[in-house]
Amino acid sequence: MRVDKLQAELPAPKRKDPNAAAALQELLGGKYGEMSTLGNYMFQSFNFRSKDKLRPFYSLVASITAEELGHVELVSNGVAMLANGPDKPGADSGDGGDISGAPFEAMKDIRSFASFASHGGGSTPVNSNSMSWNADMVTTTGNVVVDLLHNFHLECGARLHKLRVYESLSDPTGREVCGYLLVRGSVHAHAYALALKQITGVELEKFLPTPNIPLGKIPECQKYLDEGSHRRLYTWSPQDYKEIAGIWNHGESALPGDPPGELTVVDGMPEGGKIHQLTGVPSAFTPDYAPEEMFEIAQKLTKKM
Repeated sequence: MRVDKLQAELPAPKRKDPNAAAALQELLGGKYGEMSTLGNYMFQSFNFRSKDKLRPFYSLVASITAEELGHVELVSNGVAMLANGPDKPGADSGDGGDISGAPFEAMKDIRSFASFASHGGGSTPVNSNSMSWNADMVTTTGNVVVDLLHNFHLECGARLHKLRVYESLSDPTGREVCGYLLVRGSVHAHAYALALKQITGVELEKFLPTPNIPLGKIPECQKYLDEGSHRRLYTWSPQDYKEIAGIWNHGESALPGDPPGELTVVDGMPEGGKIHQLTGVPSAFTPDYAPEEMFEIAQKLTKKM
C-alpha cells in the first residue's frame, strides 16, 4: 500500500544548495543509508524461513521494511528540495529561454554535477560522492540471530552517519530529515535489541544509545520526542504484522535519556506530511522545454477522471 504523503513534514529550503543536496545523499546511498536498511530488511523478510513458527520476528523485519521504503522517499524528497531551492510561482510557465546563454554555467562546479546533468537535480541511489549504492551492502544469511544482530549494527551505524550529516548542514530541510530519522532509527535499533533479548536472553538494549547521541539536545528531534514517536512501532498495514507487539509491548519502556513511557504498537502508519511540489525548470527540460501543452493535457485528464 502506498499513500501520497511523506512520513514527516519537511520545511521548504531557504535557498538552492546542490552541494547540501549532495551531502544529504549519504543518507540515501551511503554504506548506512536508507537504501541499505531497506535492502537488508526487504530481502531478509522475503527469505525468512519458518515464517509462521517465528511470526513475531518475521513481522518485525517485514513491518520495518515498509517504513524504510518511506525513509528512502523522505530523503529523496529532501535531496530534490535542496537542489531545487524555494519554488518561484510561475517559474515553470513559458519556454526555456535562451539555452545558448549557458544558464547553468555554475552547475559545472557543484559537488555532484551528475545529479544535475543526468537526474535534473533529483535524487538517485548514490552516496555523497556519487558512488553507486550496490547489492553488496545487503546481508541476508538466513540465520535469524545473525541477521537481527546485523540489523542492530546497521541502525547504530546509521545514527552516527545521520548526526555527522546533520552537523554538516544548516538548511532546515536537510536538518529536519536528519532529526526525524535519528528518532526513528533509535526506535529500530531498540526493536532489534529487544528481539535479540527474547531469543538469547542478553539485554542488548543496554548498549543503547550507540553512539551516545542525546536526542533531546537536537532541536529537530524534540517535537518527535514530545509526541512519543520514540516509543511507537508501526505495523504499516491495516491488519498484518500485529505480532510485533509480543516483542515491543513486552513490558518495555523508553530508553534512558528519552522522555519516559511504555512502548506501544500502532496499527497502520503515522499521520505524515505533504509532498513538496517542485516547480519545473523548462531551461533544464524538466518536465520539458515548453511545458504548457503537457499541463493542458494533464488538466484534461484530471477533468475526465
